[in-house]
Amino acid sequence: MTRTVRLGGKLVGNNQPVFIIAEIGINHNGDLDLARKLIDSAVLAGCDAVKFQKRVPELCVPENLKNMNRETPWGIMTYLEYRHRVEFSKEQYEQIDRYCREKGILWFASCWDRDSVDFLDSFDSPCIKVSSACLTNDHLLRHICSKRRPVILATGMSTMDEIRHAVSLLDSDSLMIAHTTSTYPCKIEEMNLRMIAALQREFDCPIGYSGHETGIQTSVAAAALGASFVERHITIDRAMWGSDQAASLEPVGLIRLVRDIRVVESALGDGVKRVYESELPLIARLRK
Repeated sequence: MTRTVRLGGKLVGNNQPVFIIAEIGINHNGDLDLARKLIDSAVLAGCDAVKFQKRVPELCVPENLKNMNRETPWGIMTYLEYRHRVEFSKEQYEQIDRYCREKGILWFASCWDRDSVDFLDSFDSPCIKVSSACLTNDHLLRHICSKRRPVILATGMSTMDEIRHAVSLLDSDSLMIAHTTSTYPCKIEEMNLRMIAALQREFDCPIGYSGHETGIQTSVAAAALGASFVERHITIDRAMWGSDQAASLEPVGLIRLVRDIRVVESALGDGVKRVYESELPLIARLRK
């Protein structure tokens, strides 16, 4: 793979440092102060970007679920009301945008509908993510492509033929593909990390990994296997209410993940055999 994609001021792919994304998603539970704390955690850990999820609930919630009641920390409400409860407004995203700029970290979102794509585009986002659930939505993919921004395509729940078709609708010059399994949390035996290499063989673009497992070892392994970017959900407390919290990393775990990925990528080297200066005294002593 020779192609790189620029996100903000950083290149992704082709032996560049692993681009690390902390997915806040909806783990903020509609609380702007909590979102700021999660951004702070990502900055402290040394992540390159944070990611949110953006939906227009009226467009994304199936009709048969809109009026279904759900227990929430804010009381019993319909599923449509709940989806609105965890969506940030334009003004709140403007605050997020300013806060991320102040902290020196990129932010973007996965967009689940055309209006959300337009919304994100208005913030001059470094990229747009296609969630695994939307990989087969041709109309949405074409609309995303029309924005001429880098795209991350998540591949959970998808066959290779579905992935190939989605790739054919996007601009290969600015495309990144994320191997992922969409179960939350993901079973270790279903992670299939060798798919990173399989995608690298087929597609000439940066291939990364989006993890939904518990722990950090397997995400570090993804980096060792050549993932150009690694994305993990983050939370303040895995016991908090929310469907994604259990598959998320708490602040200390995120710090360890970034640390270990940086150690691994430094250890991988460039694959060129050489004699290091530190070895010269050993040559003199052991090869007489």
